[in-house]
Amino acid sequence: MKRFIRYFLEGLLYVIPLAVTVYILYTIFVTVDSWLGLGIPGVGFVLTILGITIIGFLTSNVLTRGLLSLVSKVFEKVPFIKLIYTSIKDLIGAFVGEKKSFDKPVLVTLSKDGSAKAIGFITKESLEVYGLSDHVAVYFPQSYNFAGNLLLFPCEQVQPLDVESSEAMAFLISGGVSGK
Repeated sequence: MKRFIRYFLEGLLYVIPLAVTVYILYTIFVTVDSWLGLGIPGVGFVLTILGITIIGFLTSNVLTRGLLSLVSKVFEKVPFIKLIYTSIKDLIGAFVGEKKSFDKPVLVTLSKDGSAKAIGFITKESLEVYGLSDHVAVYFPQSYNFAGNLLLFPCEQVQPLDVESSEAMAFLISGGVSGK
């Protein structure tokens, strides 16, 4: 009986992430297809991916960059929309694009004796504007969550990690279960 339960639990460890991933992908396909009202499954999703790629091309084109920049500036000026738009834009920009913010994983010493440490990402190396010229801003993502905390530390308490940013992020987000 113990062996049966162990096999069942191991099966759950395999099936649940697979099933949830397939369900999420299926829901995205169905939702996007329903927006466009097309009768062929998957066409709406493909058209959406194609449309996003075309917009990406247009933003890199000198002729159309100004027009798309104008649209962005309008969204950044309207009071309530500005809050939503800039927050999402900054969040997405932190992970992709030329101005990635989570590309400097660090190990921070939290206690004087050096026994307590935390892994985070340097997001700002100069805090002179706040009168903290010897400090850096370190972001600590929370496990299994899209939230985190930004803390300021003296530079001598922060040590760069020799790991890929994606590995460090996977390790942190998974609560230390994922990654190398």
